[in-house]
Amino acid sequence: MARLAAAGAGVGIGSALGGIGWFYSGVLLDTRRQLVYPEQVLAVSATTVTLAESRLTRQPGTWGLRWVGGLARMGPVDTVADGRVVRPLVGGDVPVVGTAAVLDTGPWDDPAARGHRYSDVEVDTPLGPAPAWLVPGPASPAGDGPDVDTWVIAVHGRGGTRREALRVLPALHALGLSVLVVSYRNDGDAPASPDGRDHLGDAEWEDVEAAVRFARARGARRIVLYGWSMGGAITGAFLDRSTEAGTVAAVVWDAPLVDWMATLRQQARNRRLPPGLTPLAAAITSRRIRIDFGRFDLARRPPAVRPPTLLFHTDDDTSVPVTASRALAAAAPGLGWPLRYVEVAGPEHTAAWNADPAAYEGTVTTFLSDVLARWGA
Repeated sequence: MARLAAAGAGVGIGSALGGIGWFYSGVLLDTRRQLVYPEQVLAVSATTVTLAESRLTRQPGTWGLRWVGGLARMGPVDTVADGRVVRPLVGGDVPVVGTAAVLDTGPWDDPAARGHRYSDVEVDTPLGPAPAWLVPGPASPAGDGPDVDTWVIAVHGRGGTRREALRVLPALHALGLSVLVVSYRNDGDAPASPDGRDHLGDAEWEDVEAAVRFARARGARRIVLYGWSMGGAITGAFLDRSTEAGTVAAVVWDAPLVDWMATLRQQARNRRLPPGLTPLAAAITSRRIRIDFGRFDLARRPPAVRPPTLLFHTDDDTSVPVTASRALAAAAPGLGWPLRYVEVAGPEHTAAWNADPAAYEGTVTTFLSDVLARWGA
């Protein structure tokens, strides 16, 4: 009887873990996004905004403050005292006291807000037209139109939007590069997957391939891939699987997802789930969307094409673990992968630019100028 009871308990525990694993898998594959507003505006002056002190509101550098119907730009922290954080207002809208808001890494909404002319275009992806912003490079020295030789394909992260690319847009434009800021399946702009599930980069790379072909059809000879967060997984899969990968001259990654299993473990910790649940949830997810997570551990299974790469990551990232980027940087020399790693202290996920815009843009500019000058030579 005791053995039967123990067996029954084991079955019950197994069923419970299976249910939690299925739920966690469902969260991972859910394409719905909901923006929450955890911060509250405590005070406003003509030049400052005061927020309740938290790890997020104390983050260094330049940030957006977004609320329903408004977006402000805030500068570096002025003061922290008595549970309150005061930051300067440096542009955008002005909130009112009591407004529920969220810190936003992207304090602009379209390229025009960054001072650049652009066109709304559509990329013909395997699932249908996907909207994109096309920001042409500055006029060539001959004055006969934009330089279409080199294009940047900018790929936002999971749950993000095209706004992620706006921070670095002026630096790319100053290099004379045309920039195509793309959408991809399930991001709210591009068509949805037929099965209604997020495919975590395993299918989304085909939309990036379509964007590269869009650029090449308009004269692009070489491509720079720029990816944030899951944009790293997507562009990594492109480098491994696309026949267009040979056109990529350089890659810039910001807090890239370069090891899905490490990220799943981090996300499980964030949700206070049992450590042993991650392999189960991964196995369930693999069956549901037929993804091989091993292909997304780039330190062990690097992509077939490995262009010169600049990789930023912040040391306090609670979404995508910095340890995975460190591991890739350590492995890169043995993989024949020319990779420069820059770790930034202080801020959260994809906020390396926000911490110090001038330093970040200077690093990007120096890297791309050097690589593009040598490409094809």
